[in-house]
Amino acid sequence: MTGPVDKWYTEPILPTFLHQLKLKAVHFTGKTAYQSVQIIETEPLGITLVLDGKTQSAQADEFIYHESLVHPALVAHPNPVNVLIAGGGEGATLREALAHRTVERVVMVDLDSELVEICKHYLPSWHQGAFDDPRVELLFGDARQYIQDCGALFDVIIMDITDPSEGGPSYLLFTQEFYRTALKKLAPEGILVTQAGPAGFEMAEVFTAVANTMGSVFGKIVPYRVGMLSFGSDWGFVMAGRRPSPAACDPDEVDRRLASRVASELRFYDGEAHAGLFGLPKWLRGRLAADEHVITEANPVFMV
Repeated sequence: MTGPVDKWYTEPILPTFLHQLKLKAVHFTGKTAYQSVQIIETEPLGITLVLDGKTQSAQADEFIYHESLVHPALVAHPNPVNVLIAGGGEGATLREALAHRTVERVVMVDLDSELVEICKHYLPSWHQGAFDDPRVELLFGDARQYIQDCGALFDVIIMDITDPSEGGPSYLLFTQEFYRTALKKLAPEGILVTQAGPAGFEMAEVFTAVANTMGSVFGKIVPYRVGMLSFGSDWGFVMAGRRPSPAACDPDEVDRRLASRVASELRFYDGEAHAGLFGLPKWLRGRLAADEHVITEANPVFMV
């Protein structure tokens, strides 16, 4: 379905907090075997992908999310060659990983082939032809099962999956059991990074639980966050690996590595932005220190 509209798009962020945007058009609405899908256009965010009623990425600021998810981990690794992406149906995470000249192989595993086809058609500025890159192996299926069964080791594993909603397809990819499996699939200097939900004031329960869960498996973790207007909140990420600290690069070293490795011009991420990502506010550091929730298959945590 395509057509202009004269309404507002309203998305609940919390039971007491709504995100409302001027709705210009609805370009697609439908369902796949796994989720409902909308491609809408709003002011001021432009074309926006919405899954099961939640914004996944928007034209105006998707580059902030995807550059923040991908580049800190790839820059922190001394020589990322083999990369695994779980999820990432829009193709933008794939786009950013392929920008690194060292990368020779990217395996992308997404549960929803129908969604990927929708994104290929409606979101060309997200993937920018990344699906056609010869370095890409695109697979459809359960990323958790793939990681469990595959014999390969990866330098970087990127978890660009949907939030851990009750009844949703992704919560098992945030559990202690999953991180134990993923750790075994990292090469000696490997790094895993995941999106970890909202990290805004009074909205950080999932973020802190994910960080605590990863810490229980990896030991050393690096939580970080970035402001995302399209999500109505700061957004959290957690990075961990076999090295002592995968965020140890100083800003000058980040800029040197980007200049030598990355073929495209980044719009958000550089050495100065890198330092800002990891400078968490005092209240959030306190929440992280106080959180004791470990996410397991039997004891999950769900977003509202």
